[in-house]
Amino acid sequence: MRKLFNVKTLILLLAVVLLGACGKGDAGKSESKMTVGYAINNLNDTFQTYILEAAKDKAKENDMNIRVENAKEDLIAQQDQVNTLIQNGVDALIVVPVDTSAMDPITKAAQNADIPLIYVNRNPYAGKEDKMPKNVYYVGSEEITAGIMQMEFIGEKLGGKGNIAILMGILGNEGAMKRTEGVEQVIKEKYPEMKVLNKETAEWQRDKAIAVTENWISTYGKDINAVIANNDEMALGALQAAKKNNRSDMLIIGTDAIPDAIEAVEKGELAGTVFQDAKGQGGGAIDVLVNKDKAESVTYVPFQLITKDNVSEFK
Repeated sequence: MRKLFNVKTLILLLAVVLLGACGKGDAGKSESKMTVGYAINNLNDTFQTYILEAAKDKAKENDMNIRVENAKEDLIAQQDQVNTLIQNGVDALIVVPVDTSAMDPITKAAQNADIPLIYVNRNPYAGKEDKMPKNVYYVGSEEITAGIMQMEFIGEKLGGKGNIAILMGILGNEGAMKRTEGVEQVIKEKYPEMKVLNKETAEWQRDKAIAVTENWISTYGKDINAVIANNDEMALGALQAAKKNNRSDMLIIGTDAIPDAIEAVEKGELAGTVFQDAKGQGGGAIDVLVNKDKAESVTYVPFQLITKDNVSEFK
């Protein structure tokens, strides 16, 4: 009986030792990986999910972990989520700002934690990149260019005459402000006979864009010749409203080149969209961390205009 007890005890001891060794090995492996906190503005923002997936793919290639927090367009929630990520020991932060004008607390939190911070897609330092703190980076596109491309194309299609309306993203967001600024700049400098009838936020959302556009069609009738949207989700909402009101004559253009928009351009339903490189932005953010010693503080990823003439190249 005593002999049997000793055998059982020995087996138990061996199991404990083996489990302890496995646990130690796993912990060592986890500690060797960089963990990146990814604070996204909203997982319901289709284009942002493409950027996130590109970042995840690139992180996997480089043996990094990504921990995602979804702010759902709530600035205070995003600040709290970033603080929690830092408290949980992330090695770096990637942030898609809810509000580019209110990122100081997040920047300071990363600075105090002495970890790299990469802002993606939305630039809190637009126009003042020379004032970016050390260890803070931006990867994205120069937003004003998208608006310039949109308006130059629509202005040419309308022969430099007519009226437009602008569907804006969330007010205060750098992308919404700069893309709208680009549209207005082109009208002022190149198409002075054209007029902006109205500009209104639909908060990047398709359903809200339907309601805004229907109201415009009801208010302005045939006087509205085109709708320029800060993103494709709103452009597709405008398209639904146009179809409902039999306005196939109204030109509509978006930005992002999401699959639904590409299909609509191919069918001739959308006049165009502006390709924003999600892979270049999401993957580029991880590249900054991989090559941090050589990384530039700002990495601009180019926009490209997509029309029916070249849409096949982007399918």
